[in-house]
Amino acid sequence: MKLDGAVSIVTGSATGVGAACALRLAAKGSRVVVNYTKSLDAARATAQACTAAGVEALLVQADIAQDSDCRRLVAAALEKWGRVDALINNAGATKFVAHHDLDGLSAEDFQRIYAVNVIGAYQMTRAAAPAMREAGAGAVVNISSLAGVMGLGSSIAYAASKGALNTMTLSLARVLGPEIRVNAICPGMIEGRWLREGMGDAAYDSLKEQVLRSTPLRAIAQPGDIAETAVWLIEGAGLMTGETLMVDGGMHLSAAPLKAR
Repeated sequence: MKLDGAVSIVTGSATGVGAACALRLAAKGSRVVVNYTKSLDAARATAQACTAAGVEALLVQADIAQDSDCRRLVAAALEKWGRVDALINNAGATKFVAHHDLDGLSAEDFQRIYAVNVIGAYQMTRAAAPAMREAGAGAVVNISSLAGVMGLGSSIAYAASKGALNTMTLSLARVLGPEIRVNAICPGMIEGRWLREGMGDAAYDSLKEQVLRSTPLRAIAQPGDIAETAVWLIEGAGLMTGETLMVDGGMHLSAAPLKAR
């Protein structure tokens, strides 16, 4: 897919990986829909950075847990540019609860996390698929997590939701071809405010030290590393669909498994 002149939607793109994806797409010449739920100022800054890169950017508030918002988000792109070529399902939710604390999660916690991480990605893909098919080609990238492969991460509910997202990637890849490719990325630890704020400084620094000490590449991803892979899956992986790529510095190979937290 040629990104120059394309139209891409990135959910949850105010900060972090989503913002990095939007900026990388803009650098490639793609027009970008920047989506946010609450972080208006940060989303506006991301949209302005995309515009500074020489492309048009559209700022849309939408909660992807709501199907009507998903449809409105896609409709806004179609109204402005008449097409949708790529979708990065990046928006995510979690609750930080140690895995041994089974009483720390409620049914409502699971439902909220699944509503964004699984159902939201499904609803966004469903909303964007007709426009992609009409154009004859499209690409969807789901930002998942190594938690969904190894049962680790911020909580059992989060890990389970990302496992479901990985399975859904396979299902959607089967039914949306040949026009639309669907792939997923499973990052390990990513440097950033979201994880530090959720874990607390001491736990975050301990995890970082453990990752740097025990993983093969002794490296921790930056948001831009994940964005680079996501854009490659859109632009350069023309024969790939239904794949789940672990972009984790080899964390899944570690001989000293990371504590489930």
